[in-house]
Amino acid sequence: MRVRSLDLIVRSLTRPSVSSTPRWQLQPTRSISSNTRKQRVPDFAFAFDIDGVLVRSAKPIPHASTSLQFLQQNDIPFMLLTNGGGRHESERVADLSSKLAVPLHESNFVQSHTPFAELIHGGENSLRDKCILVVGGEYGRCRDVAERYGFTNVVTPGDIYAAHPEIWPFSKPFQRDYYATFARPIPKPINPASLDESLKIDAVFVYNDPRDWGLDMQVILDVMLSHEGYLGTYSRKNGDTSLPNSGYLQDGQPTLYFSNADLLWAADYHLSRLGQGGFQASLEGLWRAVTYHKDHKSTPELYRKVIGKPYRETYEFAEKQLMRHRESMFGKQQSTRLRKVYMVGDNPESDIRGANDYDSPHGIEWLSLLTRTGVYRDQDGRRPTWEPTAIVDDVKAAVQWALKDSAWHEPLR
Repeated sequence: MRVRSLDLIVRSLTRPSVSSTPRWQLQPTRSISSNTRKQRVPDFAFAFDIDGVLVRSAKPIPHASTSLQFLQQNDIPFMLLTNGGGRHESERVADLSSKLAVPLHESNFVQSHTPFAELIHGGENSLRDKCILVVGGEYGRCRDVAERYGFTNVVTPGDIYAAHPEIWPFSKPFQRDYYATFARPIPKPINPASLDESLKIDAVFVYNDPRDWGLDMQVILDVMLSHEGYLGTYSRKNGDTSLPNSGYLQDGQPTLYFSNADLLWAADYHLSRLGQGGFQASLEGLWRAVTYHKDHKSTPELYRKVIGKPYRETYEFAEKQLMRHRESMFGKQQSTRLRKVYMVGDNPESDIRGANDYDSPHGIEWLSLLTRTGVYRDQDGRRPTWEPTAIVDDVKAAVQWALKDSAWHEPLR
């Protein structure tokens, strides 16, 4: 699999101008009392996964609430770093604050698609006013998220299906009861006879786990096989072996973005369920089948950009967010440097792998703590594919382990 680097996103993380930071990322101002200044400033912090660590589906996991309350009471910084999404950060924060009985804020909360908000910046490369296709999530919620990030021209597969139901004949059962509830008119029809009057997609984003896999895959394949993103067209360069990648994705097709690569996640069912990574693997399999030809020297690749855990771009984004949050707690002038971040997760392939591989540009050591409350189960004696710093029973045990490792004076009981 070939994954292009997210240079635009990474560059946007280092912009010094506060005015370029999305409003939902700005931290609340916290006054620093004399008592706070006298307290010991911790040189460590936490990053918690959510599903399988703090909650399982919609139900809090035991000790999650008391563990976060302890950290807040002791002014120990933490952030929530999840491959979940599908709703705006403010909605997720409000929901989790209520479920966990802990006041949370967007300043220490990063979802899988949070970095996509940065793509409205970039001058001529900005996607703010481009026509983007947003896939995944329930109803039109991911479109709502994209619009709140600042994107102004967002369409969904449901919009396209409502305008052209012939594009995927197997979604008829969804037409009246599902798509009709949120579909909007598309800005232009699918009209390959006149490209000036035809719908053109400038970028494709998978924000969250898709619901109607068949429709979503068909529309994405149509876009990636098209001429310059015009729906209803088929590039003449496809299959041309004189071109790189046998001519596929060589004709101005838009970039395909995925917000995470989680194959599995911990849901209500006792066994882990397929996530967005399952959709991505299925789409790649279809791509190989559709583009295969016996005369090709190699199988054409489906180029895409993938963020979320375990990718470096997401950990770098999260580290900067955590440092800003810590600064809001203790002020710019405090001299205690952040030395360690404990990544507490349940998925070896994303949480543990990402923390193990991440090389902080600020010299911060990331340690991985794997819980037994989600995707990872070790009843059969198997070790995880990516070995963590430690395996613990739950989030409380993870916090206790970290407090002891950092010689913190106040234990969590």
